[in-house]
Amino acid sequence: MHWADLLFLLPAAPYQLSAFPFAALFHHLCASRRLSLTARYIFLLTGGCLLAGTAMGSYAMLLLIPAAGSVLVLLSVSPARAHTWVFTLQMSWQTVCHLGLSSQELDLQDARPAITLSAIMLLTQKATSLALDIQEGVVSLRQGQGLLQRALPLCSYLLFFPALLGGPLCSFSRFGAQVESSGALPCRLWAVGQRCLCALALQGLRAGLAGGRAGGLAGGLAGRQGCAGPGCLPCLWARALLLRLAYYTHWVLDEALLQAAGFGPEAGQGDLSLHDLWTLETTHRLAVFTRTWNKSTSRWLRRLVFQRCPAQPLLATFAFSAWWHGLRPGQVFGFLCWAVMVEADYRIHPFLSARATSRGARLLYRGTTWVITQLSLSYILVAVETESFSMLCLLWTSCNSILPLSHGLALLLLLLVKKPKQN
Repeated sequence: MHWADLLFLLPAAPYQLSAFPFAALFHHLCASRRLSLTARYIFLLTGGCLLAGTAMGSYAMLLLIPAAGSVLVLLSVSPARAHTWVFTLQMSWQTVCHLGLSSQELDLQDARPAITLSAIMLLTQKATSLALDIQEGVVSLRQGQGLLQRALPLCSYLLFFPALLGGPLCSFSRFGAQVESSGALPCRLWAVGQRCLCALALQGLRAGLAGGRAGGLAGGLAGRQGCAGPGCLPCLWARALLLRLAYYTHWVLDEALLQAAGFGPEAGQGDLSLHDLWTLETTHRLAVFTRTWNKSTSRWLRRLVFQRCPAQPLLATFAFSAWWHGLRPGQVFGFLCWAVMVEADYRIHPFLSARATSRGARLLYRGTTWVITQLSLSYILVAVETESFSMLCLLWTSCNSILPLSHGLALLLLLLVKKPKQN
């Protein structure tokens, strides 16, 4: 399928939209005190299984098997070994699914494999986050209860339908607290409506750009990826802009569904707010964009890899992110470029900002670095979304590759410069 077909028409969006009535029903039943705590867990888990079967068909077994396996592991191993076992199970299963589905000749119009892989990736986030909480003593599984009573909240957390196909990662503790107190939560219809209108506006903007000048520029990239002139850069930027708008639309819709069910992240902890959107599109620092982009995943990667890696944590984090996303050539190349560019960002900007002393120099510094950041991000996003090795080679041999090469050269020149502490 051509990339400009609205990023596969946001394949999970119709199923997310179909879940809104059930999310509103769940919130209403909880608010009217018609569901006990056990019934709430069962409602969320049953909804998740039904949504998985509807959206994924027979592929849903690829999601249900590791979810059940993770619950069995968490209930059977000691807390000190919980993370190791769950991490090994989830990443092994996810890698096999990625490699197995990518090696098959699948119908390009069939969105079920893509939806399944995305759900498995989200399951890995939740399972490893829960295992870390158990290992660090943040969560304690009650030993005095029966097996079913202990397993039900875990299964419900891993498969609850408002966050099955998307949504920011929330901890098991927060999930349990929100399920228990959801009857006391106020109605959030206005907030849900605002997010739905925002998603509609983003999708409308994206559709307009895809059919207008930006789409025309980006549409020519497939035939011009091997071009040698500067005309490739606007095509690259336009294509990445449509990709970013697709992600923004998906994240806003995910958070709206969570809010409709009475869930929601803590203040400032969602994947996208108006402040985050402004930061993503106006920042002149690649490192700032990286921390703001998909914040819940960034925090998960920081906790899972960056804070636990004794050597080269930045490179290890991006390498693991490439593994988690599927290890396609474009993903490996794109995340490697991303790591190099962020490392260069930490060294280049202190060097430049210290020399931009006058007002004009600061304006020139910020304006120039904003353009460079936009083009660098465009290169990364297009590389990560490139599925075939031949198209990746065309991207690499185009003039767009000046961006990663210049960052790499600047990094080599500034290796002796002391780098500020990374976040």
